[in-house]
Amino acid sequence: MSMFSTGILVLTSPLHVLPLRIAPVLTSAAQVVERTLYVHLHPGLNLSTGGQVRPVYIPPVVDLCTLISRLYSNAADICAHLDVRVLLSNVRAQSVALSGSSGPFPTPQTLSHSPEVVLTDYPIQDSGQSSLVTQCLQKYAGHCYVCNPTLSSVLLCPRLKEVEEDDDRGGSGAQLKPLETFSDVVVGGTFDRLHGAHKTLLNISCLMANRRFVIGVCDQELLKKKVLKELIQPYYQRVQKLQDFLNDVKPSLKYEIVPLSDPFGPSISDPELQCIVVSEETRKGGEAVNRKRVENGLAELVLYEIQLLKDAHHADIEEEKISSSSLRTRMLGTLLKHPSPQPDLPLDPYVIGLTGGSGSGKSSIAHRLEALGAVRIDCDQLGHEAYLPGTSAYHKVVQEFGPDILNEDKTINRRVLSGKVFGNQERLRALTDIVWPEIALLVKKRIKQAKEQGKRVCVVDAAVLLEAGWTYLVHEVWVATIPEEEAVKRIVQRDGVEEEDALRRLKSQWPNAQLIEHANVVLCTLWEPDVTQRQVLKAWNLLQQRIQKRQEEIRPSP
Repeated sequence: MSMFSTGILVLTSPLHVLPLRIAPVLTSAAQVVERTLYVHLHPGLNLSTGGQVRPVYIPPVVDLCTLISRLYSNAADICAHLDVRVLLSNVRAQSVALSGSSGPFPTPQTLSHSPEVVLTDYPIQDSGQSSLVTQCLQKYAGHCYVCNPTLSSVLLCPRLKEVEEDDDRGGSGAQLKPLETFSDVVVGGTFDRLHGAHKTLLNISCLMANRRFVIGVCDQELLKKKVLKELIQPYYQRVQKLQDFLNDVKPSLKYEIVPLSDPFGPSISDPELQCIVVSEETRKGGEAVNRKRVENGLAELVLYEIQLLKDAHHADIEEEKISSSSLRTRMLGTLLKHPSPQPDLPLDPYVIGLTGGSGSGKSSIAHRLEALGAVRIDCDQLGHEAYLPGTSAYHKVVQEFGPDILNEDKTINRRVLSGKVFGNQERLRALTDIVWPEIALLVKKRIKQAKEQGKRVCVVDAAVLLEAGWTYLVHEVWVATIPEEEAVKRIVQRDGVEEEDALRRLKSQWPNAQLIEHANVVLCTLWEPDVTQRQVLKAWNLLQQRIQKRQEEIRPSP
């Protein structure tokens, strides 16, 4: 069956049956759609009438919240590669729906991605119905959404588990408990790389909001204690992803997305807000919001709590729930961005530039890569070689800084030399302008030797790789990172210095965020050594695949 980039799935099963059918339906849909899957709910829709089937308003009921949660949970487990979005334009409280006379879709809604295929779980009794149902399905989808002119249709007809249904198929909705809705709803969160738990929170909030939905997005101070905070998407990117998602889900709502520099934001000062949607772990935060509102003379918000989604694939260092921190952890060792082209750099050997701040575990990673077969080029060691008597750098350094930097044996006293440049950026620049080019020449020499030995990969272990501008020597930049507080502990323990000295050393180097801006691959040594080993092995194996692919691309055709 052909694969389509974007599809829309029309679910027609009754709400009391649908939760049992979501998993097999999503499994089938994932074999047809490869990027974005929109989900449109119309329980009880009959696609075999042969006539015009029009969309209608569906009242919000409590079971819809459960269904949305189940759908995103199943999607994370079954088809995590798909961007699944539950659409709610046709779900509205009756009192609100009556105020509009043109129905849920006066004109077809434009989605962020135009659907190329429409799918449904609608069961057919015999194959003779297929043509009639597919035609009806296409017309129905066209009433609701702007679709690709060459829209295809697919009847999934998965082998669904037999479910005992009510005799009164269409009347089951009367037994469902209505969901209380509100004019204005508020939520808060980081919303880094929208995942199923975020989408559940946002969808249920949209379901409950009739007029306005306020979303506070954590920024600045609230990000400081996040795991792998440097990998969190910039604020503007997170906001753009939110806007795209929300405009698809329920464009009739007024959305206000605001930055949060404290835990409360507008939730404690906006008198029009009526409800705050929280999770099990953020309920206490919702209660704190209400205490602040009372202090400010405002009415308390209704707290609506949703359940956390379990992550069936979480590793030992990851959270049991679906979370952004787990997703960031899984990014370690993977290619975050494609390397910049280096047309003047031979592909053989393939050169990795590995850098990181003091205490980051950079050198331990380099040794692990060496054990896997890479040639390690230690730039700290090459720095010592550059200062040896008789070298070009030796004579230039002595001429620049004077003979008093020499020991009795005429070798350079690195401690005395450091004292001359410490805290003096101009003098430090004079030194690095002499030494760094010499180290670069030595790196080139080592790479050439590795090539002569038939080695496929070199790792240039260099703390100053980026500051020195040595990226022209490497195909990819890998960065070892560690939280600053952990780096301070390691430096104190390793070098026997005071915390203040360790912190001063870190402040003199590029911060993690600046390093990661240039990284193709990021690794983190925060956890146990075996976790680091798994990261390095993953990075190594993915690197081998990239090298193989590039060799195949440049290989001449037979």
